[in-house]
Parts: sequence; C-alpha cells; structure tokens
Amino acid sequence: MKTGSAQLPLHYGKAPSWLFKRMEKLAREITTAIVDEWGAEEMLRKLSDPFWFQAFGCVLGFDWHSSGLTTTVCGALKEGIRGLEKELGLFIAGGKGGTSRKTPLQIEQYCDGLSLNACTLVYTSKMCAKVDNTALQDGYQLYHHTFFFTKKGSWAVVQQGMNTENHYARRYHWKSEGFESFVCEPHHAICCDRTGDTLNLVAHESEQCRETSTLLSKEKPDKLISEVKKVEELVLPKRHDIRPLDLDTSRFKKIIAKTYELQPHNFEALLSIKGVGPKTIRALSLLSELLYGAKPSFRDPARFSFSHGGKDGHPYPVDKTTYDFSIEFLRKYINKAKLENQEKKEAFKRLSRF
Repeated sequence: MKTGSAQLPLHYGKAPSWLFKRMEKLAREITTAIVDEWGAEEMLRKLSDPFWFQAFGCVLGFDWHSSGLTTTVCGALKEGIRGLEKELGLFIAGGKGGTSRKTPLQIEQYCDGLSLNACTLVYTSKMCAKVDNTALQDGYQLYHHTFFFTKKGSWAVVQQGMNTENHYARRYHWKSEGFESFVCEPHHAICCDRTGDTLNLVAHESEQCRETSTLLSKEKPDKLISEVKKVEELVLPKRHDIRPLDLDTSRFKKIIAKTYELQPHNFEALLSIKGVGPKTIRALSLLSELLYGAKPSFRDPARFSFSHGGKDGHPYPVDKTTYDFSIEFLRKYINKAKLENQEKKEAFKRLSRF
C-alpha cells in the first residue's frame, strides 16, 4: 500500500549561524576520522554516493527533504576543514551562486605548491558544469557547484540545479574513479524527485547525434544558416522545444562562425568552446535529426530520488543494503569523532530519525 512520497522543494535563505557553526565542527570531525583511517580518496567516494551524502546532511542537522541540504553540507564541510586542507590532503573549491564562479581561482590557489596540474582540474570543473547546463537539458539551471579533490589528483563534483517553474531541485554527483568520458554517461548519480522533458546528449544512444552535431558545427556558416531558415518554416516535434528565439540566425551565425574557425575534433571539444550554450546545442541536435536522421536521446538520466524511494517502490525502489551501509558507516565515525557526549547523542539521534 502506498503510504506517501517525498519531494524536494527549493528552500531559500540560509541555516542560522548557531546551527551552521555546529555543522562545521561535526563535518570536520567526521571527515578527519574518515581520512585518518581510509584516506582522502575514501571521502571523495562517500561524497559522490547520494545515499551517504543525504545521510551525512541529516547527521549534520539539516532537513532530509530540503534542497538546502546540498548547499549547506558542502558549505559546512568547506568551512569546517579550512586550514586543515594540506594536513588532510583534501581540498574544496566553489560553492553556491557567485562563489561557484570562483572555483577555477580557488583550484589554482590550492594547487600552488602541490605537484598537481591546476589546468586539468579547472578544465574538469568547467566541463562538469557545461555538461549539466548544456549537453543535458533537463530544465534545471545550475546554481551550486562544489569541486573536491585530493593531493593525488582524484576529484569529485557535487552540483545542483533549480527549476524555477516547478520550484524543485536536482543534484548531480560526479567522481574521477571509474570516469571515462565527459560526454557519454559521465555521471556517478543524479538525484531528482520530478522529471520532465529532457534532451540528453550525454546518453549512450545519442552517440550518432553527437558525432553529426560536431560535423555540422564545422560546416561553413552560410550553409547552416540556410538550413536553419528552412527549419523555421517547419512544424517541429514538440519534444525538441525549439522556439523561434532559439534559432535567431544572427546569434547562431556568430557562434557557428566560431566553431567553423576552431574545427572541434569531437563533441567534447565542441561543448568546451566558449559561447556554445544550450540553444546552439539544441539547434545542432535538431538539424542532425532533420538532415541525417541522427536522433538524440530524451531519456532522463536521474536514477535516485532525494528521499531514495519508499517501500512501495515510489518514486524509486530503495537500495536498502547501500542505505543501511551509509547509516552504519556514519554511526561508526560519529563514535570516532572528538565530540562532547551531548553532541554525539544529538548526532546519533538525528541519524536514527533518518
């Protein structure tokens, strides 16, 4: 029998100072205990696990059903280990809103003095954001981007987007371990309780469309513009969600002139070009289908709900084994953390409620 379902509405504002300070302390102690025993790489694995991340947020004291959990957990962890980064071998860049745009600079500052290639990490950070805003068009605009990395060069990304129409959020998890491609099934996990129309150019089944879009981007601008003008006169399939504004020939010609000049060798290179945004990619995917029959995927890649399902399998079945492991893992490290007895009791109580 269905007993209910959980949604994750957007919550505005911020955690009160008295709570956030306690979150920082608890996040620091748990992280230190994990790194001491397992190493910084293990912390990346945990942060990229949506079950563990959600449980971690609850232990820190945030509501499990609030979108604010993502931004507050990342913020509390970043502030909690401030000054301990080199000792732990764990570094955190980025954050919410304007802070996310400082990610490249913060990565470079951390890498100064480390034997790490900052350019590679900065590129990784930018591509993760570009994919989730442009190649995966699911209606959720990124407003939070946190980049975690270790002194060994391993990395993980937790970023979140908002849908201003339905006021819900979507969280994207990435990690370097097992990572093969930015443009073909790149995510470790995506959490969202509401799905809708999605243009998914990073799906495996979009491979032909990616290749054709790249070829089209290298065509002479005048040739593509003539095709775009023909498209403007057609009744387009609803799933493409292409509007006349998206096919503004003056802007499209400017971007295509740039891609023609740069001649990207693959879809990742095309996507990385400054100025190539969602409208350009939508237009190219549409032309790929109309001219060459290379259809893009419209499969939504979200596999987890923020509540991680219910016993009736709605909105997703619960992975009980993983869920229980996350809880027990945190229980162990709360015990190891250097906390006062009352703080431990409160953390255990929150974990038990979760």
